[in-house]
Amino acid sequence: MSQSTKSRAMSTPEAWLRLSLGFVWMLGVSITFLLVALLLLPWRILRVKACNIYGTLVGKPLVWIVGARTKLYNPERLNPKRPALYVSNHTSTIDMWLGMWICPMGGVGLAKKEISKVPGIGQLYLLSGHPMIDRSNREKAIATLSEVSRFVNRNRLSLWIWPEGTRSKDGALQPFKKGFAHMAIACGIPIVPIVVWNATAIWPRGPVRLSTGDLHVGVLEPIDTSNWTTDNIDNHVNELRDVFQSALAAGPPATQG
Repeated sequence: MSQSTKSRAMSTPEAWLRLSLGFVWMLGVSITFLLVALLLLPWRILRVKACNIYGTLVGKPLVWIVGARTKLYNPERLNPKRPALYVSNHTSTIDMWLGMWICPMGGVGLAKKEISKVPGIGQLYLLSGHPMIDRSNREKAIATLSEVSRFVNRNRLSLWIWPEGTRSKDGALQPFKKGFAHMAIACGIPIVPIVVWNATAIWPRGPVRLSTGDLHVGVLEPIDTSNWTTDNIDNHVNELRDVFQSALAAGPPATQG
């Protein structure tokens, strides 16, 4: 299997210049969104959908600015009319912007509570109407998952989760946490795996090092969870992780055959 990705490592000045341009763009859009979110403060669902638009306006340009040439496979499976739990692997800062971009209208994220402490971004997230979870307290985390499942079901929303919880240090798939499986069972919605290849090569975790390259994103077939039970939660978690392992090992569709 050959990888037809042409990449180029950036110099440090170029990398910081690109990030600076991205920051300026994000700042301008964020100020506008802040005003819109304040006007929509009484209507959480409208704020969620306004945030979806914000995500597209910020996410897509930033993915391009950092040097990624995105190739999206089977985008028709990103169906805004069919609530689903979108689950993706997590290896790079790019993942955040990619998720903001391709998450369909009516999709919400589930961020760690710590994001609220990040200047600017934290305040925007709080205004967005998207839920947060406190992973340091198991009881609070369980209560949050129950609350989020009711919110998602009541408003026929989708949900986006990175089940590894944090970015991989070396690009390898990490163990999956069980929260996504509990959410799928509680919400009664299918899981749509989003497999991302080559994000680590473009922007690895650690000191800022950027490279241009093809960012392959595959939207896999939805997985029916109607027969999932909490008694078999470990099996369900391992089954989904195996799906990602197989897809990552096979490589993106452009390199197969």
